[in-house]
Amino acid sequence: MTSPLALREKAETQAARLPALLARAEQLAGAVLLGDHGRRRAGMGDDFWQYRPAQLGDSRRMIDHRRSAMGDVQFVREREWQIAQSVMLWVDQGAAMRFASGDALPTKAERARVLGLAVAILLIRGGERVGLTGTRLPPRRGNPQILRLAEMFSEDAEDDYAPPEHRAMIPHARAVFISDFMGDIADVRTALTKAADRGVRGVLLHVLDPAEEAFPFRGRTVFQSMGGTIEHETLKASELKDRYLERLAARKAELQHLCSVAGWQYGLHHTETPAQAGLLWLWRALDGGAGRA
Repeated sequence: MTSPLALREKAETQAARLPALLARAEQLAGAVLLGDHGRRRAGMGDDFWQYRPAQLGDSRRMIDHRRSAMGDVQFVREREWQIAQSVMLWVDQGAAMRFASGDALPTKAERARVLGLAVAILLIRGGERVGLTGTRLPPRRGNPQILRLAEMFSEDAEDDYAPPEHRAMIPHARAVFISDFMGDIADVRTALTKAADRGVRGVLLHVLDPAEEAFPFRGRTVFQSMGGTIEHETLKASELKDRYLERLAARKAELQHLCSVAGWQYGLHHTETPAQAGLLWLWRALDGGAGRA
């Protein structure tokens, strides 16, 4: 069990990140011009779309009491434009994301969080509802939601790899996944399959450090996971390069294939490139474009 002192130190550390994360995300979002987005799309209206079970975070006024009276479960009545304007985010918070190959580079986690929060700011300012995949933070509008997202993006997971969260996906909504996708590919396959089954379309942004692309290691090298659970020592690191690059290429190809099958957009972003390039790609990809981040 975590001691109260350790819990307080962890909370203070996370709280200290919020102002910097918010400032970077606000600055980044401010560099992207808002275009026509969301509610003005053809076919969107106030027609009834579906009932869904109430989730944590839904207000009492959202409950449809007539439908809920038919059983023991409370239901929310959603309209077509509400579904179309819901965007769910998943930003990988696993320990592996805390890697950076140089002091001048951001960690993958830092870049993923600022991109995730910046695109959320743009979407919310464009009138859309944004939340997290899963049940912790359902899509909502407004500045308070931006603060909630920043708080949750500042959390760290203990495991080396965090699987994509795919619970409670709203049918026919949109989603954004941001990760290095170094964990079990089966978890990504499951998440995208469930998304496709529910008509959820989205974008997957693959974030990598430049060293993970170049594999510049030579001689005696000790490779250790950021969570400290995996360690491998070799006297000839250069001999691993070809096999590593083959596996990385295979992982990229598999991710692209999964996105193609699910109707998602795949993008690749490197942490040594400007964050604005990644945000612009995300913003355009959410409108159906494609390209490199």
